[in-house]
Amino acid sequence: MVATLVIFLREGIEASMIVAILLAYLSRLGQRQHFRDVFLGVGAALVLAGAGGAAAYLTIRSYDGSRVQTVFETATYVVAAAVLTYMTFWMRNHARSLSAELRSRAEAALDGKARWGLALLAFQAVGREGLETVVFTLAIIFSTSAAGALSGAVAGLAGSLALAFIIYRLGHRLNMSRFFTVIGVLLMVFAAGLLADTVENLQQLGWAPVLATPMWHTGALLSEDSALGDVLHSFFGYSDAPTPLQLVAYAGYLAVVITAYLGVRASGKRIAAAGHAG
Repeated sequence: MVATLVIFLREGIEASMIVAILLAYLSRLGQRQHFRDVFLGVGAALVLAGAGGAAAYLTIRSYDGSRVQTVFETATYVVAAAVLTYMTFWMRNHARSLSAELRSRAEAALDGKARWGLALLAFQAVGREGLETVVFTLAIIFSTSAAGALSGAVAGLAGSLALAFIIYRLGHRLNMSRFFTVIGVLLMVFAAGLLADTVENLQQLGWAPVLATPMWHTGALLSEDSALGDVLHSFFGYSDAPTPLQLVAYAGYLAVVITAYLGVRASGKRIAAAGHAG
């Protein structure tokens, strides 16, 4: 539940930021009649992402308990961890220019008098967030209970809408840079857990037989199947019988990406400070 809450919170805020920027720009230009085109693109993106996610989930569930499902889950974990890492760094590098880029593309669509241009722009922007969310949600559902994952998704989406309302209607009082930094670090912790799950599956499949003997067993104290164990497993990658290779993958990934991420953030601040000084 916690993992999907954070995922939907972040993706929901990012998507709402994109839509809000487009709507605010159109309103300032006196082109509110094009709001419907933006909403059309948003609706189409949500329908496509939801339908694709449901189809993928139902298809792979038909192989429940089989080797095929394990292989698919493993691939989903790898893709989700890679996309999580990429999008977190991408947002950090492009957050400052996102608004200008969207306004430029919206202006180009209006200049071309192409009604579907704005719908396509909204579809592309929101669709990317939707597809990312689908991949992450599938990975979470496969590693935890579906009910818990969906409950977290609903709570995260509701939270993102509430925060979006506060940000865009009651003044920009939330430090978005700090918010995305904290969320970014949390998502990297989640990605590390996915990589640990990937290693576990690879060892079960016999594709990574090295360092495969569990280092300890804590199932008697806290089982992965318990409510708390399920939450810790789905978000922090907790395992009641971890192998050395799982630990290496988990700790190694976190050491590299968090150091790089915080380094990028510090570098961005220095560049911004130099620009103001100049």
